Order: sequence, then structure tokens, then C-alpha cells
Amino acid sequence: MNKIRLIKELSRYPVFNIKILKELTGKSREYAKLIAYRLKKESLIYEIERNKYASQKDPLIMASNIIWPSYISLWSSLRYYNLTEQLPKDVFVITTRARKKRIINLENSRIIFIRINPKYFFGYNKEIYNGFDVFIAEKEKALIDSALFKKISFSEICEIVKKNKENLDIDLLAKYLIKTRNKSLIKRFGFLLETMGFNYYNKFKASINHKYTPLEYAIKAKGEKIKKWRIIKNVDI
Repeated sequence: MNKIRLIKELSRYPVFNIKILKELTGKSREYAKLIAYRLKKESLIYEIERNKYASQKDPLIMASNIIWPSYISLWSSLRYYNLTEQLPKDVFVITTRARKKRIINLENSRIIFIRINPKYFFGYNKEIYNGFDVFIAEKEKALIDSALFKKISFSEICEIVKKNKENLDIDLLAKYLIKTRNKSLIKRFGFLLETMGFNYYNKFKASINHKYTPLEYAIKAKGEKIKKWRIIKNVDI
């Protein structure tokens, strides 16, 4: 198989390994490794990590196809849906599987893997992105993940929700919050939604315990106590 045809065949795979290269060329594994080395040297393919290559340089395509099950979330998904103007260099991948290497350094970005409890693994869809399947969190779940794993300050999350409330399914957000069974998370979002004029108190009240939760987890828990939600309002939203 000549080089042009081989590159065309490889372009159908978002991520491939030496085994696939061996099957396409009909050569031995050692020769397939040599081909991979030469193609990489010519920048015709890109090495992600050991025995994993990509024909596309897009980190979003790479990230969604390295490990299964997984989906893209946090800043990466928020940007995908244009819920933020920030241009994150890192791509965050949520997975239930353990990886020895949690960060993959690429040329201008990183792919960061976050291992989670399987009970939180929901709320994502398959999207077609630049001709490839990518698994990405729904808008509402991306916001929940951001707060649940404390990767984005709650103040920033509040700002995103308020600016994009017309583009969010608030009922779905509430449904997913309840599904997490995370009381601190539910109280924070419940208070936020109430400040926006939404009333989910009756749906959330079973999760409101006696313990006071700081609204913003990124700073000290000092401020006005909101008895209804058992929230310490340590930041203005």
C-alpha cells in the first residue's frame, strides 16, 4: 500500500494503534512500527502516547477516543456549546477507568483524565464533530461536573448559568442534580436557581441537611447564613 492510500485509510480512524497499521499494510508488527515512526517524523500522523496515534491533530477528537467508557466535560464541553468565551487549552475527559498516565501532553494542549465513581457517569451524548464521533457531556451535566469535581469555581459556574439560562434545560439540570444525591451540590444549585427566580425547593428539600455548606468552595466559609438552604453565602452571586 502506497503512502497516500495508507494516510487516507488511517484518516478514517480518530485513534489507531500498531495492530491497525499492521492490518492495513499486511506487514509484520515490527515493520508496522517502522512505518509509524516514519509517518510521525513526516508529521503525517501524531503520537498521543505509547502505541496510540491519530491522523487528526485536534485534541478533542483524540481525547474522546483514547479510553472507553469516557466523555468530555468541564471547560471543554462548556466551550463546545459556546457557554463560555474562554478558550481552554486542556481537554478534560471523565472516565470510570483507572489510568497510570492521567495527563497526556500534546504540542499546545493537554488531555487530562478524571476518574469518577460510576454513579456519576451519566448525562452525555454522542456528537459528530469534524466528521468523527465524540462523546461529550450535555450542557447541564458539564455544569454539574464542574462543581461536583470542583474544577471551576462556583462563582464562575453561577455566572455561566445566569448568562445562558435561555439555552439551558433547567428542569434537566434539577433532575441530574437529584440523581447525583450530592447534598452540598444540590444546596448550592438550589440557592443559585432561587436567586434566578426558579423554585425547586420542594424537589430539593430532602437533600437539605442541617450542616451549613459554603456557597463557594474555593474560599473560606465565612459569610451570611441562609437558613432555608443551609448555605453560607461567602460570595455574592
